[in-house]
Amino acid sequence: MAHRALIGAARRWAELPVVARIAIVYVAARLATTGFLLLAASLSTPLSRFGPDPALADFVLGWDAQWYWSVAEYGYPDRLPLTESGEVAENTWAFMPVYAYAAKALGLLFGSWGAGALLLSLAAGFLACLALHRLLRERIGASAAMWAVVFFAAGPLGALFQVGYAEVLFLLFLFLALDAVTRRRFWMLYLLVPLMAFTRPGVLAFALYLGLYGILRWLRRRDDPLPGREIVHIVALGALATATGFGWQVIAGLVTGDPGSYLATELAWRRNWIAGGAPAFVPFEGWIQAAQFWFGQWGMPSWWGLIALAAVVAAFGVALWRSPQVAALGADLRLWSASYALYLLAVFFPQSSTFRLLIPLSPLWGAVAVPRARGWRIGVLVVCLLGQWLWIYHVYALGSTFWQVP
Repeated sequence: MAHRALIGAARRWAELPVVARIAIVYVAARLATTGFLLLAASLSTPLSRFGPDPALADFVLGWDAQWYWSVAEYGYPDRLPLTESGEVAENTWAFMPVYAYAAKALGLLFGSWGAGALLLSLAAGFLACLALHRLLRERIGASAAMWAVVFFAAGPLGALFQVGYAEVLFLLFLFLALDAVTRRRFWMLYLLVPLMAFTRPGVLAFALYLGLYGILRWLRRRDDPLPGREIVHIVALGALATATGFGWQVIAGLVTGDPGSYLATELAWRRNWIAGGAPAFVPFEGWIQAAQFWFGQWGMPSWWGLIALAAVVAAFGVALWRSPQVAALGADLRLWSASYALYLLAVFFPQSSTFRLLIPLSPLWGAVAVPRARGWRIGVLVVCLLGQWLWIYHVYALGSTFWQVP
């Protein structure tokens, strides 16, 4: 009897439209996240950044959401603020305008910037789930694509769907852009690339991806013809992604009168971790510094950190190149993953925000979903939810210092 009921439920589930199934998954994931946030609020102490018994609205506006709110309310400074020692202080130039002002526009309808930010993140998250399913279903099948959406929606960074951060909106644009390349609807990218560029950093990785994609298409042109108009699109879009990728630096320099204002602003955060910070931006230096710093903090020889860094990079490269599950996603998504990983290696200093900075690699959830064993998929979901709770607990219930910034 129970077996028949399960079969009937599975049949009814399969008969639902894809949009309805994703909506159910998304709502269930958001209810789980809300439960975790409520639990975190009940466990918050006076030592936490949020104090005892914070409301969910406090979490929506917490941490970097305050910077986006400041952008929406006050814009960007025409003079860089300085610390007492004369160094560039943390300021809003580190935060792109699209999410901040879109949330403000919604907030005008719903009463506050926080309400607009919450609704924007929730809506963008649902649309991103739809876009991710569309991106993956023809590569790994409808069932695996749905499980990838489950892992994405309920993953360790699930709280980002419900707070005032720009990541989920960026993911929506990214998934649509990757899908547009797959379907060779290049005209869509002339809108999506600038939107990505001014939502959060990362479009330079997309420029690299387009370059590698163009090379791949050229090498495969006998089996997959490459018309001249597509060559023009790929080259033009690569140039657009590169130009807009540096565009925010140019704008910041023109407004403040200091060409290095954006990089100086970004490096201001590094002083929280490295004594004296970094006098200038040097590509790939951040990971080398961080590998030595963290292993020293953990009481181990700093050179072990360099070995660990090399091992992690090599393992990731082998997984992209050799893993059959990753190969199932297609060469183009592997190129995106490699491009974004290389971009992070070039520009990022790994610290408390590392997991959040990895979220543009979310198409790789498809590789995790490829194994069909039910036990595997349920086990991954359990790990996702456990990871989500641990992340929420540490950055919201306990969050009080810079090393707990999400």
